[in-house]
Amino acid sequence: MATLATLQRRIIACGRCPRLVAHRERVAWEKVKRYRDQEYWGKPIPSFGDPQARLLIIGLAPAAHGGNRTGRIFTGDRSGDWLYGALYEAGFANQPTSLHKDDGLVLRDCYITAAVHCAPPDNKPTPEEFSACRPYLLQELTLLRRVRVVVALGQIAFTSYLSARRELGLALSSPLPRFGHGVTAFLGDVTLIGSYHPSQQNTFTGRLTREMFASVFQRAKTVLSPTS
Repeated sequence: MATLATLQRRIIACGRCPRLVAHRERVAWEKVKRYRDQEYWGKPIPSFGDPQARLLIIGLAPAAHGGNRTGRIFTGDRSGDWLYGALYEAGFANQPTSLHKDDGLVLRDCYITAAVHCAPPDNKPTPEEFSACRPYLLQELTLLRRVRVVVALGQIAFTSYLSARRELGLALSSPLPRFGHGVTAFLGDVTLIGSYHPSQQNTFTGRLTREMFASVFQRAKTVLSPTS
């Protein structure tokens, strides 16, 4: 029987998408000046967190000099700073920072995955690359049996999760929920919450504030509360 651990090993060894393989390896070889002295991971980024989690977070894809460098999802970049800071405040992480994959960060009742596990050029996977990576998400949704809340970071992650539920034959609302920050949809066994992605494009422009972002995880915490 497949386990999350064996699934992550398969993800790390994946070479299904030639364009993504070439890009992630080229970035790992060339690096950027500020990380010139570091060894890049340069492989697909595994998911991360508590196998018994009730909260699942879905992002788009690893950052070229974040996860593709550190080897852990949402680690080593500004998006990760926002995410793990918010998770810490809501009680889902033991620390508010994410510097490298051996920095002691532990997620509590929370698991993080992505629609695509390799850093894509210009942060834009192709439809074919989404399709190639989709089986990993489907397997994770099957193995993560205790998930009750899903937070989708960005419209693409939101849509990817709904598509995965359809493929698995899981309950969907009619009409399908439309993405928006703070949008909450009840899908039978799961509550889906949409959030703007904590990308620099959103955080630097003020489209997403720390208060807005924190409210998403406080909402998740409330839904998971025994008294809710």
